[in-house]
Amino acid sequence: MTRPHRGPGLAGSPVVPYPHGGLARHANLPPGERLRVLLVEDDEGDAFLVGELLAETNSMIDLLVATSLREARQRITGVDCVLLDLGLPDAQGLDGLRQVLEMSSGAAVCVLTGRSDEHLGVVAVAEGAQDYLVKGQVDGVLLTRALRYAVERKRADENARRLREVELRQAESARLERGLLPQPLMTTEQVAVHTFYRPGRHAALIGGDFFDVVQTRPDRLDLIVGDVCGHGVDEAALGVELRVAWRALVLAGVPDDEVLPALEQVLMSERRLQEIFATVATTRLDLDANRATVRLAGHPPPLLLSGGRVTPVPAPGGLLLGVRPRRPIAYDLEFDTDDWSLLMYTDGLIEGRVGTGNERLDVPGLSGLLDEPANREVSLPDLPAWLVGRAEQINGGPLADDVAMLLVSRGGGR
Repeated sequence: MTRPHRGPGLAGSPVVPYPHGGLARHANLPPGERLRVLLVEDDEGDAFLVGELLAETNSMIDLLVATSLREARQRITGVDCVLLDLGLPDAQGLDGLRQVLEMSSGAAVCVLTGRSDEHLGVVAVAEGAQDYLVKGQVDGVLLTRALRYAVERKRADENARRLREVELRQAESARLERGLLPQPLMTTEQVAVHTFYRPGRHAALIGGDFFDVVQTRPDRLDLIVGDVCGHGVDEAALGVELRVAWRALVLAGVPDDEVLPALEQVLMSERRLQEIFATVATTRLDLDANRATVRLAGHPPPLLLSGGRVTPVPAPGGLLLGVRPRRPIAYDLEFDTDDWSLLMYTDGLIEGRVGTGNERLDVPGLSGLLDEPANREVSLPDLPAWLVGRAEQINGGPLADDVAMLLVSRGGGR
């Protein structure tokens, strides 16, 4: 690099020397915000020349200088770009570049060296540098342009990386959703099962709500709805494990009273934190006897629609799974008619607000929605989505939590 002439600036005022770059914009420079650049250079003369080049072009660049990688590590916080010499007291060649790339985080990195080696430049860029500049071959305008372009390329690379991460997370969520949303394993036509699931989409992740339907005999149908506390991928994965474990236990013919205790063992062995728990509601339908057995583990009760009325099933609430192992108490439900529906749901449906206070919709509010005359015009397959719409309308916006529903119906369903 040649030493620039130190004359008056563009407006006739003296050029502001480094480390503060310049005040006005140069006609040949790309516009942009003021940048912070860290020059890692142990040669005091070369460092002075870089500062002079940036000052004479009014580059809007604040220049910091470190004479070693050790010093650079202390000064790198908050810089937009690192301008690196490959010959330093504590690092030589590409080893120094690799260390700077490791410590630079979101900052762009440009190599500024006296070695005019095309192969080395290619390798440096392949390692992660945004540009390779040779001392003596750049003036102030080219140096400033290279630094600004390097910062923009780094930002573009970071945006592309974040986009890729989002795409990967969405693909992961989609795979987990498929695990949470199985196809009902049933052949009977005596009842119809309608399912609904909508994740809360917290930070583009899914929650741990799950459901399943399994027919083990021509006259027997088992259903489950559950909710793992939390809204992340870990909770969703645990929900998938619990659903698959429940299906395996039911298909294996494990005694009814032992299914949920076994499911609790799975939860306690697979959860990442001891604070993680799950709520579950299960129903076994005896189709020939037209009756059901309901078991709750800290879960809201199913709602029975029959004879034009809506009634919460008065099954004992039971304890959450994963808190203190205890076998849920079975509740036997006799259907008085062949026209009924049983709605099983997760608490995301009933946790929305009612009005402007802190009152929640809760089970009585959900029962009230199902008692509204307007729902009589809604077909059973569309009823779960209609309920979510009404709950959101009352809440004044989207529901915060995930919502899963199973609606099993016989005959007219009401």
